[in-house]
Amino acid sequence: MITPWEVEGVVDYQKLIEEFGITPFTDLLRSIPSPHRLMRRGVVFGHRDYWRILEAMKKGKDFSVMSGFMPSGDIHFGHKMTMDEIIWHQKMGATAFVAIADIEAHLVRGISWEKTREIGMGYVKSIIALGLEKDSFIYFQSKNDKVKNLALELSSEVNFNEIRSIYGFVGETQIARAIVSLIQSADILQPQLEEFGGSKPVVVPVGADQDPHLRLTRDLAARMNLFSLEKIEGGMRIRSKKNEMLTKIEKLGFEFRRFSGHLDIFGDPEKIEKAVRTLEMELGSYAFVPPSSIYHKFTTGLTGGKMSSSKPESYISLFEKPENAVKKIKNALTGGRNTAEEQRRLGGEPWKCVIFELYTYHLIESDDELSRIKEDCECGKILCGACKKIAEEILLEFLKSHKEKSDAVESILDEFTIIS
Repeated sequence: MITPWEVEGVVDYQKLIEEFGITPFTDLLRSIPSPHRLMRRGVVFGHRDYWRILEAMKKGKDFSVMSGFMPSGDIHFGHKMTMDEIIWHQKMGATAFVAIADIEAHLVRGISWEKTREIGMGYVKSIIALGLEKDSFIYFQSKNDKVKNLALELSSEVNFNEIRSIYGFVGETQIARAIVSLIQSADILQPQLEEFGGSKPVVVPVGADQDPHLRLTRDLAARMNLFSLEKIEGGMRIRSKKNEMLTKIEKLGFEFRRFSGHLDIFGDPEKIEKAVRTLEMELGSYAFVPPSSIYHKFTTGLTGGKMSSSKPESYISLFEKPENAVKKIKNALTGGRNTAEEQRRLGGEPWKCVIFELYTYHLIESDDELSRIKEDCECGKILCGACKKIAEEILLEFLKSHKEKSDAVESILDEFTIIS
């Protein structure tokens, strides 16, 4: 079972790709300039419309990256994965939007507003310490009127049957979950509001459990628009909720054919889309581009299962005390054999090992170094105790550095745009 609030059982990523209609990320990997290690190593496994983002990167066009964090507990390496993806896209030219989902934490998890702010500021300091640059927009949902007002507008375009179908809600489900789902759709669409430059591609890096939010938001984006666009051979097909508005499309200067209920416009699809969306914004509508998304695999908990803020034994916090971090590493699940002799003879199984996953996702940047560790494990050259010792040293150095950088962030917070 996979929902935005709960993940149970073994996750079959191929099945997710097939059932959710996600496109495999490997299809695009060769086209990405300097791909992030999570992309190179197959941790990012799927996407929706990421071609829009690649096109914007390559042509130097305006685009944004947006994701959020629910301040319900300690920030851990599962959160760091999303932060790394936001920061990488910002370095590739995106304007970064970071939401602290305090409304969700308060309504769904029952956490006080005071506590959500305290936890949330830890997330803010962490993402800045990890490398987020100043041309970003960071906000707490409860303090962002643009997001709340947009969520109200979106609510008129969806009914409960649709919400129930997407999220699996039942009669006992709190209405709060529907409310926060609409707020998250508003989070995703906010970068395209007029105040932020209007219509543009936006990518949302998330775990697979968040895909229901993306499916809902893509539907809502289309419903909020005055015009809908569909690629056809040699151009675009344009429809409108208000058929009389199609006459304005005819005046854009493209060759066209008029049909009952739609226009076929011929020419460069990119130029047609830009002209139609510009016209829509001039007419006072949103012209939302369907949001793109990339999906990363879940971070395995130290004792198995999904890493979760509600299970302290499953994660290492980015602010973990050194002695606790060492203890958690020593107790972590590995891909080792029953005995040292057996492991030397048969080799280990790194694909089952939480320590190797930490190396892959976070602790080792060099692909060559990662391959060497994998080979040493598989041939029995290195045993789990020695491997954990290496991980311990790298981890303690990271935690020390992150604490120092996070403390230093305090003095420059006022240089960032933060609505809190």
